[in-house]
This record gives sequence, C-alpha cells and structure tokens, in this order.
Amino acid sequence: MNSQHTECDSRLDDGLLTRLPEQRWQLPAPLPALQASELQASEPQAGGTQAADPLKALAALGLPPELLAVLRRRGFCSAAAITDLLDPPAAPDPQQHFQDLGVAVERLALACGRGEALAICGDYDADGMTSTALLVGVLERLGARPVAAIPSRQEDGYGLNTAMVERLAGDGIRLLVTVDNGIAAADALNRARALQVDVILTDHHTIPPEPPPYLALLHPAITPEGSPYRGLAGVGLAYVLAVALAERLNRADATGMALDLFCIGTIADMAPLHGVNRRWLQDGLCRLQGSALPGLQALQRLAGLGERPLDATAVAFQIAPRINAVGRLGDPQLVVDLLTTADLDSAMELAQQCEALNRQRRELCDAIEAEAVALVEADGPERSPFLLLAQSHWHHGVIGVVAARLVERFGAPVAMLAGEGNGLLRASVRAPKGFAVDAALRACHDLLERHGGHPAAGGFTVRAENVASLHDALSAIASGNATPLGGGLPVEPEARLALDRIDRPFWLCLQRLEPFGAGHETPVFWSQQCRVVEQRSLRGGHLQLVLEQNGIRQRAIAWRWQGEGTVPAMVDVAYRLRLNHWQGEERLQLEVVGLRESGGGEVLLQRRQRSYWCRVEAEELRIRNASGEEMGIPLHETNVQGERHPYVQGLIDEASLALGLVA
Repeated sequence: MNSQHTECDSRLDDGLLTRLPEQRWQLPAPLPALQASELQASEPQAGGTQAADPLKALAALGLPPELLAVLRRRGFCSAAAITDLLDPPAAPDPQQHFQDLGVAVERLALACGRGEALAICGDYDADGMTSTALLVGVLERLGARPVAAIPSRQEDGYGLNTAMVERLAGDGIRLLVTVDNGIAAADALNRARALQVDVILTDHHTIPPEPPPYLALLHPAITPEGSPYRGLAGVGLAYVLAVALAERLNRADATGMALDLFCIGTIADMAPLHGVNRRWLQDGLCRLQGSALPGLQALQRLAGLGERPLDATAVAFQIAPRINAVGRLGDPQLVVDLLTTADLDSAMELAQQCEALNRQRRELCDAIEAEAVALVEADGPERSPFLLLAQSHWHHGVIGVVAARLVERFGAPVAMLAGEGNGLLRASVRAPKGFAVDAALRACHDLLERHGGHPAAGGFTVRAENVASLHDALSAIASGNATPLGGGLPVEPEARLALDRIDRPFWLCLQRLEPFGAGHETPVFWSQQCRVVEQRSLRGGHLQLVLEQNGIRQRAIAWRWQGEGTVPAMVDVAYRLRLNHWQGEERLQLEVVGLRESGGGEVLLQRRQRSYWCRVEAEELRIRNASGEEMGIPLHETNVQGERHPYVQGLIDEASLALGLVA
C-alpha cells in the first residue's frame, strides 16, 4: 500500500502557517486477519511442551502482539526462527569456513615466536581503526612487534599503496596484515611480492575479477554459502584471526579486549546483525560498559554515558562518531594509540583530542549543510532527481556525512563534491533505498577518473569539465528509477501501537530483540489520532512534543525538525521507542521519524495511482473514490475472503490496516 501524505497546510487559531516536512508514508502490508488477537489470547500448553498450533507456539515466546507483528513482517514466522534471533547459536569452527585461516595463523605464530616486526595496514574509518587496534593489541601480548600503518585520508586516500609497501619494507618489515582493505590494491601487492614481503589480507570489500597475490586471504565472500561468517566487517575478520592465533598459542588471555573492539567496529561499520555478528554482539555489548580498555572508558566518560550498560544505539551515536571524527579530520594513529594504551592518564588525554576533533567535525558539517541546503533551495521547488552539489572549499572528510543528511532531508540521491586540485573534484555519494549508487557510477564510468562503493554509498573523482555531463547522466538514471525518489524519505512504520501499550514491560520485551542495527533495525511504530498537548522548540533545531491518545500522554522528540510554524492539533506519528536518561531519571520517549496531520478519522490511501478516502462510521468501513462514489462494508465482514474481486479485497485490507482495525 502506498498511503501518502504530502505537504499539509492549515491555519491554526494563532494564525501561524503550519508546514510539515515532506513525507511519503508507506504503511506495511496487512497481516492475515485476527492472527494478532489470537496470539494475544493464546497460552502455552501445560507441561512446557511446544504447542502444536504455530500461533500458540509464537505466543509462548512471551512477546506482545505488536512485536510479533514486526517480526512476522520481517520474515520471522516461526517460533524456531524467533528463538534463534533472541538467542543466536554459537559460532562454528572458523577453520571450516576460512580456507586460508590455518596458513595465516601459522605465519603469525612464527612472527610471535621470534618477536618479529610486522605492520597492520588499516583504514581510516572506525572499522579500519578498531581492526588495527585489535590486532596491534593482541599481537603485542603474544610477543610480536606490530606497528600500525594507516594512510591519511587527505594525503594518501583509501587503502594500501605502493609507497607504503616500499617504506615498510625499507624499515625491515617482512610481513603485512591488511584489515578492512587490500583486496583491490593490486599494484601494492605486486610490489610486496617483488620485495619478498608476505601479505595476509583480511578484507570484506568486493573481490576483483583477478585477485592480487597474497599469502593468505580471509574474506567473508569466499566462505561457504549460508555461512554465519558472511556478514563480517573488517573488525570481525580481525577478531577471527586474533582468536584463532591465541588458541594456537594457548593464550586465550591475550584476547580479553578483542570482543570490545569487535562490538565498536561492527556497529560503526553498519555490518548486518545476523550470523556470528549477532551472537558476538550479544556476548560483548553487555560487558562493554566495564571494558578493561582505558581508552574506551575515557570515551564513555566524555560522551556522558554514565554507569549504565551500553547498547548498540549508544555505540552508534556516542562512541563511533568520536572515533570516526579522527579518521575524517586527523591522524588515525591517535585512535590506535587510544585503544591500545594501558595508561589511564594517557587514555583521557587522547580521548580529549578525539572529542575536540568531533566538535570540529560537527561544526564543519553544520556549516557545509547550511551551504548545501541553500544551493538546493536556490533551484526552486522543481529540484533535480539527483542532487549534485560542488564547492571547492568543502572538506573531503565530512562531505559524506552531509550527503547523508541531505538524503534524509530531500529523499533523493546526493553527491557532494570538493576540490582536489589539478582540475579534479572528489565526491561522496549517498542515496535512499531503491537507488543503487554502485550501479549508477558504473553506468557513468566513462565520465569518471575513479569510482567505487556499494548500493547505499560510494565515491568518485571527476574532472571539472565533466561535472555537468555527469549530473545529466545521474539525473537521467534517477528519473528512470523504478522506486519513486524525492519528496522526502518514506516513512515506513511496521506495526500500530497505542500509546497506552507503552510501558516498562513492553520496553523490556523490545529489549529482548536487541541488538538493533543494519539488517535488524529498531522497529518503527505508528500511533493515530494523537492530540498535541504541548510543543516546544529546543536548541539545535529539535522539537519536543507531548502527545495524548485516549487519555494517555507520552513525550516525543523530533530531532533536527524541518517543519515550520506549529504542529497541527491532531497528528499521526511514526516513531522509535527510546529510554531517555536525564538528570538521573529514566523515562520512555517517542523518537519521531514521521508526522502527519490526522484526517479527523479519515485516511487517504493511494493505490495504483488512484486515491481513496477511508473512515469508520456506524460499524461500517466506508471507502470513497475520487468521483465521490462510496461503498460501505460492515466491520465484521471486512475479512471475508474469496467473495470479492482481489483488488477490492486488497483495498479493504489496506484501509483496515490504515484505520487500525487490524495489526
């Protein structure tokens, strides 16, 4: 169903013009009728045996029907599948999944045994820096003499390069271990072979058609089909290697800090939260607050996280940005030093440097975003389907962050270009779901000097004289995209939730579904016909609301609010549920992701480019088309299957969902 609510204008009593942010509401497909109510009423069989009825088996899991609806819509349709989500199986023997792991472990064991100097060649993002720190820390404990070698974002660009190999070889290094890069560094690896330098590659980026030379390769794409290791980021591969090496040397004590860094890097890199990622995050997040690493303790103190356990959200929005800021604006060695030092005073000093760079990063992002928004709005309401914005003075390290903000604001793919010198511009690209960045850049390769990426994000370098042609080509691709773009990001709630259902027991059930992240996002709920009791603008451009539904009030926060004027008196709200900590008090809060004016009990559906207005009146579901024709269906007959045309029944199902008659 495409239930769309575009820009709403209405005059309120105070005379202010209300302009809500541009949104495209997309409610989920209806679940089979009555199943949610059956689940709520079902009880497990006596004696603890599994119920023969699959609905009763699901109910026996103890999850509320709204959360079961979310899981069923995500494909978890059996008690066994949900049980594996709640308590993932242990990781299998990695030796059976990585064919070169034994070779890599033996070479590293040799280096540890003879105190050999070796280089850990990482990347300047959080995944690469935590991977580097993990291996440096473990290898030092095991007797080797590792050095970190991470290129500069500004001076060297991404990944292992020939100059690095030659410099390290000149320093007597005869073993390189790459983390989060290396698989595409053909020139550098060929040079390493010529200089008789062994290379162990650990990388999760695309394998080229002709792989470069190496001693051993750990890559999730070459694990067996269906392997739980398929979703590992760079830090996950480093963790596999470190644990296997410690076991080979009977030194399990050497990896005590490795799981902490795995958690940080995996969440920061938005690796999919299934398979071993999910198992290890569940094992590691619960102990992260008490990490023995002074550097992580210092970061938590500066982030104001207090003494409470950390979850994936705290890592993603409090810890990871402070690490990423260093790679964007400073020297990545700072993070490696922070995460490997054993000295508390040094850790705090290094963490304060990270904090300063993070403040600088926020200020740069805000300034560049303001410029970029002004450029977009200068073009008027008829915007290009692909936003390409260029300013020579923009900072390469933060344009990706700003591009992501603009995608959220305008709902269109965005390329932000900054000057690189010699007539070249370097770009970061971000896009909403439905637009494949990597495919679009491949289609324009003849206009580009370099490019790379994946469906949601990428980058390229282009000559200044080709920018206009490139913009035309990318706009043509966006215009022909199968998924409608622009007009704001879609608001896609997964289950309807009444405000009176939000309480501590519901929150604890929601926590059973943690950790949330890529591939298993925090659920988005929606509540209808909420009265706006209070609204207040907060510093930083945020909006705070108090909403009331059926006599129950809940506080809500809309971060980076883009609306104008006051909010309508009655709204439908889409949100994530958060536990807010403030001045020692905990309270549940709605984190708003979508807001639209309620239609006075009537909702608008757009189905196959046709509009329908739906409401409940006198125990009937009433549906009216654009011609004014109206049909009424008694509520108890809305679920009668097989007696109506499929299009009509589909419309009834969608109207029932939108009006809250079914889950």
